[in-house]
Amino acid sequence: MTEKIKVIAFDADDTLWDCQGYFEEVENHLYRLIAPYCEDPKKELFKTESGNMADLGYGCKAFTISILETAMRVAGNDLSVMQLDELLQDCKRLLHLPATPLPGVEETLKELRKRLCDTSESGSNFFTLHSSLFPKFVCFTKGELQDQENKLKRSGLLKYFDDVEITSDKTQREFLALCEHQGIHPSELLMIGNSLKSDCAPALAIGAWAIHIPFHVTWQLEHFEDIDHERLIKVDKISDILKYI
Repeated sequence: MTEKIKVIAFDADDTLWDCQGYFEEVENHLYRLIAPYCEDPKKELFKTESGNMADLGYGCKAFTISILETAMRVAGNDLSVMQLDELLQDCKRLLHLPATPLPGVEETLKELRKRLCDTSESGSNFFTLHSSLFPKFVCFTKGELQDQENKLKRSGLLKYFDDVEITSDKTQREFLALCEHQGIHPSELLMIGNSLKSDCAPALAIGAWAIHIPFHVTWQLEHFEDIDHERLIKVDKISDILKYI
């Protein structure tokens, strides 16, 4: 038996390109500066980011505020203007990440597009994709609008997507809105991403399908207990999704 999917949604950061690795470089810079003034620098940043989340959300700008706020709160006047400015410049460089596709990403998207044009392959895998109007490829990511749009353009991957939806968060509410916008039932959605918390758990909760592709680093606020679910598929790398689609 195959499952009929009308929309395949891909996460962006750390699914299509490396993001967290660059953020961790800035975090490590902060940790070195404030280490003499606290027992656990990582815990201090987590405290700040958690407190700011409701007001600032996700993205480079929110991250910049939390980095500088943590530095000033923990180290106070012991940090020089020059040291704070170096942190600021590190943060601003995040707005110009290369967004180079991760290994296998573009090849996989290209192959999926090719398969959609060959109806002879319909139903050959776990998911059936072909119908009169679908499937649609959607980049569904959270973060700051302009920053995410710019990264998608720089990545060169925009041409593979029929639609792009950028949201402030990814909860059941946003996933239901995605289905409404695309005119589908949740069971006709397949979400592909690196985060169990943001990509998989809320999708599964509304009745959609999910494929988890782990990334080698995980942001503190994205840590989540492992999930076992009948509608969740776990793979090692993005090219492995071709076994199911």
